[in-house]
Amino acid sequence: MAVKREKVHFETVEELLGAPVEKDATTEIRIDQIYPFENHPFKVLDDDKMEELVESIKENGVLSPVLVRPDDEGGYEMISGHRRMHAAKLAGLTTIPAIIKPMTNDEATIVMVDSNMQREEILPSERAFALKMKLDAMRRQGSRVDLTSGPDVQSMNLTETSRHDVEKSRESWSSEAVGRSMGMGGRQVQRYIRLTELIPELLDYVDRRRLPMILGVEISYFNKVLQKWLYQYIRENGMVRQAQIDAIKKNNVDNLTQYSMIEVLNAALPQKKQNGKLTFSKRKLDRFFTADYDNEEREKVILQLLEKWKENGEHGI
Repeated sequence: MAVKREKVHFETVEELLGAPVEKDATTEIRIDQIYPFENHPFKVLDDDKMEELVESIKENGVLSPVLVRPDDEGGYEMISGHRRMHAAKLAGLTTIPAIIKPMTNDEATIVMVDSNMQREEILPSERAFALKMKLDAMRRQGSRVDLTSGPDVQSMNLTETSRHDVEKSRESWSSEAVGRSMGMGGRQVQRYIRLTELIPELLDYVDRRRLPMILGVEISYFNKVLQKWLYQYIRENGMVRQAQIDAIKKNNVDNLTQYSMIEVLNAALPQKKQNGKLTFSKRKLDRFFTADYDNEEREKVILQLLEKWKENGEHGI
């Protein structure tokens, strides 16, 4: 007779984050009573994965309850579960299992970010705004890395310059705190947050990998007008290089016009060499010549074809 094994319980995201785990803490809530988290940075897409989730909900229901917090008017704000709720709507459900947990705005923000950061695929823009929201929430809560490890700015007799340096250092401490909770370094957190200073069009290019993140971070320090000009340049030319961004940084960006910026960008492009020896690999030429053609004969044929190409107005044979 087979021995019945005890069912293993895997903790949900909500349990790990401290939400109530009692069985009766889960209740059915009408979907029309739930509204999205304010400024939710994570996109809910109607893609293939959403279709799979909808089909799963149609067959099995919503297996993992969403996490919400109550408001003063009888409604609920979604904290964790935007994709599940959207899929439940598409599946035709009118209610959804939920865990209701009262939270402050900052507590809700931190839980919302932490729960969504466990997703497999996160766009740079989503990560950027989520990290910024968490950092801002932690600062409002007074969460510095620890109050004994850094200087107390108010109690020290500092010059304005040194006070600025200490505040800048404190910012890095906060970034380190956020990074530790995300499995990231503090500087990496700061680089992502810099992306929130990009205009939407350039940030979209970062998401689509048309603009490398490292260049996006550097461009984020330019004013919005210059960013708009750079977006138009990339749209028309396909890309921008590190050397071009470095060239802009060497100029007084406040005095640049769109025309002068284009001149700087074009001048920074590597120049094509006009002189030197031009060679063809034997492997490439073997596609067009049989083995009985020696190098001299191949050269003669190529020159004849080029003459014909030139006679036809350099537009082809």
